Amino acid sequence: NWCTNASLAYTTVASSTILASTSGFFTLGIGSLAGIEKFTLIKFLTVIISVIGVFLISIKAPDENQHNPIDHLFGDSLALVGAFFYGCYTVLLKLRIQDESRINMPLFFGFVGLYNIFLLWPLFLLLHVTGVEEFQLPPDGNVWIMIMVNALVGTFLSDYLWLLSVLMTSPLVVTLGLSLTIPLALFGDYVFKGIIMNPGYWLGALLVVSGFLGVNLATIKESKREHKFTPLLIDEPVTM
Repeated sequence: NWCTNASLAYTTVASSTILASTSGFFTLGIGSLAGIEKFTLIKFLTVIISVIGVFLISIKAPDENQHNPIDHLFGDSLALVGAFFYGCYTVLLKLRIQDESRINMPLFFGFVGLYNIFLLWPLFLLLHVTGVEEFQLPPDGNVWIMIMVNALVGTFLSDYLWLLSVLMTSPLVVTLGLSLTIPLALFGDYVFKGIIMNPGYWLGALLVVSGFLGVNLATIKESKREHKFTPLLIDEPVTM
């Protein structure tokens, strides 16, 4: 997340978004090496379709806050590194936990919070002392409310559902599913702000959805095939 967000300061939003969407390739590749994902041509094609869709959306979507990139190569590299680390993180969770029955979700996220408090939060003071970033408390109650709502919905709830979906499906399905946030966000701009999208956007959104549906169908067929050929274990009589 840090690499992806930091890349926005050095490169364009479109470039960062497109490179971040390549996490599907890393997830498929790393998952195949780890034995979590089965590499198939259909899955590879669905990832390509999804990335092309994100590319079309990012290029065609209006960007009111566009800026001149400071260091295009460095920013793109950060976005690519972020996509790689996301693939590693997702596959590692699936590899170590395997399914939702083997983890206590409240305990897991409780430890995540403790690690953040005792290991990461003190770094803010260090950044403040060194002058890298000034530490400030929210100025008023409205900001406090927005922070708490974002922490509950945008961080805890989204991460909770994301982890459940990783354990209940597969890392690749979830990775391509996250790409749906891009067309959905722009669709929200169309509904609430009245921004008219061009045909290139709708084509990109269709490709993103198609990629997500395609990888789901491939995963379902793969799961049915595995269950079909899984031999039943029958207790044999013990001979003395």
